[in-house]
Amino acid sequence: MLGNVAVSAPNLSLVNRLADGAFHSGEALAATLGVSRTAVWKQLNRLQEDYGLAVESVKGRGYRIPGGLELLEAPRIREALSVRSRHLLGELLIEPVLDSTNAEALRRLAAGSPPGFCCSAELQTAGRGRRGRPWVSPFARNLYLSLTWEYEGGAAALEGLSLAVGVAVVRALESLGIRGMQLKWPNDLLFHGAKLGGILLEMVGDAAGPCQVVVGVGLNVHMPTGVAASIDQSWTDLRSLAGDQLPGRNHLLAALLDQLLPLLAGFGASGFAPWREAWMSLDAYAGAPVVISSGDFRQAGTARGVDPRGALQLETSLGVQPVYGGEVSLRPAS
Repeated sequence: MLGNVAVSAPNLSLVNRLADGAFHSGEALAATLGVSRTAVWKQLNRLQEDYGLAVESVKGRGYRIPGGLELLEAPRIREALSVRSRHLLGELLIEPVLDSTNAEALRRLAAGSPPGFCCSAELQTAGRGRRGRPWVSPFARNLYLSLTWEYEGGAAALEGLSLAVGVAVVRALESLGIRGMQLKWPNDLLFHGAKLGGILLEMVGDAAGPCQVVVGVGLNVHMPTGVAASIDQSWTDLRSLAGDQLPGRNHLLAALLDQLLPLLAGFGASGFAPWREAWMSLDAYAGAPVVISSGDFRQAGTARGVDPRGALQLETSLGVQPVYGGEVSLRPAS
């Protein structure tokens, strides 16, 4: 199981060779890589132990990754983008291994990177969600994406942005024929109550003036069951939803960028208001009894959608009151 440990990138030549899903003999792999068969065997073991890749060995046939892999490729992603998105996108960084795509984006902002920087990784060693929770990030099976943008209005300009991002992710999937998703306030993507993805926003800069935001999106594409053993809630992935019609990961990432880049470019002027109705139509807990928690604080009520600022409308015996995001968690009442 992957943990929050420092690991180096896998041998990409070996991964690329096995990505077709076909059998390759140890002798052929050794010749291709210019190493001994013993070195190949050690690297194959490392792919399984460090990166969660299932490598099958059959005597007389060799080694393969069952089902193969589609590795992310920046040129393919750029080529699949709309003309507008290509203009909005700055640097597109694809790395085999990062501690966290959000952490890398924050480092780039600290180094002066302009808005529109995007990074993705095949594997995260310290992927994280909201409230400091780890994000299970197996190699080349899901999508981990972070985008940066800049706004003038500080924290107030970002109100409702995580909700609008959720709508954009749903629209991206719907454009590829994947339907039935719902959104859970403030940042989860669900399918029939099971978690399909999540959103993590992190802001740096002036809380009341110019600021930068990192928008992180994690999406389960083809989650290996064994690797997901540490997930403490019901989950699903796009493979379960789309079956053989599952789009490739490069195509998925391009579809996400085609929705997210225009959203980020226009959000400073529009705010959340144009996105509110769409979010309400996707609300997984509309009219449902829920419990809001933050630290030791608990409050029960009925979810009544969100206001124009993106605050949850919680109906209690005292009336309807707004609940803002941050370190707040929403759960169905049991």
